[in-house]
Amino acid sequence: MSYPARFEGRIGRDWRDSEPWWPPVATPPQGAPNVVMIVLDDVGYAQLGCYGSQMSTPNMDALAAGGVRLANFRTTSLCSPTRACLLTGRNHHRSGMGRVADLATGFPGYWGVPPRENGYLSEILRAAGYATYAVGKWHLTPEDQTHMAASRATWPLARGFDRWYGFHGGETHQFVPALYHDNHSVRPPKSIEDGYHLTADLVDKAIEHLGDLRAVDADRQFFLYFCTGACHSPHQAPREWIDAYAGRFDSGWDAAREEIFARQLELGVVPPGTELSRRPPWVPAWEELGAAERMVAARFMECFAGFLSHTDEQIGRLLAFVDALGELDRTLVVLVSDNGASSEGGREGSINDIRLSNLDPASTAEMLERLDEIGGPSSHNNYPWGWTMAGNTPFKRWKREVHQGGVADPCIVSWPGRIGASAGAIRHQFTHAIDVLPTVLELAGIEAPELIESVPQSRIDGTSFAYLLGPDGAAAAERHDTQYFEMFGSRAIYHRGWKAVTYHPVGPIYDDGLDPNAPFDADVWELYDLRRDLSEVHDMAAAEPERVERLVDLWWQEAERNDVLPLDNRVLWTLAHPKPDWRRPRDSFRYFQGGAQVPEPVAVNVRNRSHRMTVEVELPEGEVGNGVLLALGSVLGGWSLHLLAGRLRYVHNLYGKHLDVVESPGVLLPGRHLLGFSFDKDDGLGGKAELSVDGAPVASGVIERFTPTGFNGVGVGLTCGYEWGPAVGTGYEAPFSFNGRILRAEVETTGPVVRDPIAELAAILSEQ
Repeated sequence: MSYPARFEGRIGRDWRDSEPWWPPVATPPQGAPNVVMIVLDDVGYAQLGCYGSQMSTPNMDALAAGGVRLANFRTTSLCSPTRACLLTGRNHHRSGMGRVADLATGFPGYWGVPPRENGYLSEILRAAGYATYAVGKWHLTPEDQTHMAASRATWPLARGFDRWYGFHGGETHQFVPALYHDNHSVRPPKSIEDGYHLTADLVDKAIEHLGDLRAVDADRQFFLYFCTGACHSPHQAPREWIDAYAGRFDSGWDAAREEIFARQLELGVVPPGTELSRRPPWVPAWEELGAAERMVAARFMECFAGFLSHTDEQIGRLLAFVDALGELDRTLVVLVSDNGASSEGGREGSINDIRLSNLDPASTAEMLERLDEIGGPSSHNNYPWGWTMAGNTPFKRWKREVHQGGVADPCIVSWPGRIGASAGAIRHQFTHAIDVLPTVLELAGIEAPELIESVPQSRIDGTSFAYLLGPDGAAAAERHDTQYFEMFGSRAIYHRGWKAVTYHPVGPIYDDGLDPNAPFDADVWELYDLRRDLSEVHDMAAAEPERVERLVDLWWQEAERNDVLPLDNRVLWTLAHPKPDWRRPRDSFRYFQGGAQVPEPVAVNVRNRSHRMTVEVELPEGEVGNGVLLALGSVLGGWSLHLLAGRLRYVHNLYGKHLDVVESPGVLLPGRHLLGFSFDKDDGLGGKAELSVDGAPVASGVIERFTPTGFNGVGVGLTCGYEWGPAVGTGYEAPFSFNGRILRAEVETTGPVVRDPIAELAAILSEQ
């Protein structure tokens, strides 16, 4: 806590004529609840049982049965922007999150750094006396600021949280995640062999935080911001959870959509008269797939379902702990997802997303051969478009786009001690992610402050939906009646039941004939009366051109008011013109034994370019040299220079598809040695690799294809003296720490940077 500058006691010459005074400690208003905000990742509108899914989510369904479901809740269609909305109550462009921070541009709506005048819910609640904890995914810090040398100004502890345990970026490996604890990098507490999985670990840590609080203070309210990695790719789960769904999706996505839609109508999640949107032409009918394609596609969905159900059990464990504390009745729980179901797996699905960004996807035959790997540590799996479509039933399109499939999401609100009379209710009024913050503040009886740590606060855009949570909420008039949407040039405006929307492509993704370079004024706007046509089936633009014109004019007004402009879908241009890197350019990099991992975006870039590694070591007496000298990546892709049974060895892992190994024949003796590796790029896709010991070449080989764009997509960076894991190569297990001393480790790049903007675009889009 901080003390005010003004002292309100009396100070005399000594204690006899002095009067002490203590500043009051901030305490929440009488009856204010604990707050638990659970944010799921890439879970579509129709993927929870209580929203019509055939997947098992009993704990989230129970939360809905005891609370209120919002059936018309909307997000921004992408991860970071929605999280900025949830925590600030402001529209995402006003928080600099018009898109993810990785694609920042030099305009206020796209800087990728939420400003201080947009205070976070954590900052407001902590100032009001709450204990504040963030657990799980963050993704509100630019990727070039997620390393140990970075400023922590945008990390959780600098934005109102007392403690944080989780990960930066859009995704991470679920069995060996790249974890952070408060302000430093940490390794997972257990191994895969010990049964480690990230979601369970996150719940363990959340329970630990709450237990630590109650061990000291029996009454203080807490705010827990709990963000799973589920169900973002990779869809990795404990094997038994995946196997439990064996055969459950063999009937395919078209049948699943029909079943889900019927269940939604029965539940009342969608109103009577709603129609199921048509399958788009770029998604194949299930019956058109061959037997191998069906088998692979069904396996992908089994993995997603197992991931989601395992997550549901862990959420149940977290809420059970709150209940065991005797505090469930005084705990407000808000559960949401950040955007519609993800389409990053493409038409066929992906066994390793980084292969998509390297423009070398696995064939159906390869995926079938590796079927048992899917969902495990050696896969970075993502399901195909057909399952994305089913996950957004009854809507069309998906994540990153602003038709209903991209922005419609589940939202469950529970507070047994306050809204128990509304248990099981469904509300159909329009609500948005920016409404969550003002709702929490109203229910807690806390006013939004004019200042946070002396910084004047900007206007809050959201509208509290607390009025919907009582027994009379179903009949209440809608209060959030206007909302704009924009993502990568696609735009929409909602106004009093009507929605105008237009899709603008970022590239030739769907073979739909649309030109990404066409002027925005040429975009065709659609019009829907969502009160009668929630799923955007009947375009009324031709029948009501004047209404379209009014709504488009309103969109431009909202765009100007919310820092949306300038419109720009030139993602490739953004990649070719990144924000300034204030570090001094250099060709030589030095790394240190046992240091924190260095994220790939700020590590030395050796991707398909000539480079040399020099490592001076001292090998121990009486032992055979073993362990990693330098490495980057994991089993999903990367490289590793190490000693294995005394022999110098280099492994290049081409995104989990192929290993190139160069190994010296002789065993190194104890003492000092100068170990080297060089890669000399040829005129094609690869080059020659050579190992040296004490200046003399000892082994060489050809790497026909060196990784061109991104080694792995799960946030595993460069390490010195160990690997993060799972291991890049074979014959050893990570971390495979070096048993000697590394006196000097340097990497020098000697060739030009080789860039492929199209592949880089695929990498960025696949990781959000």
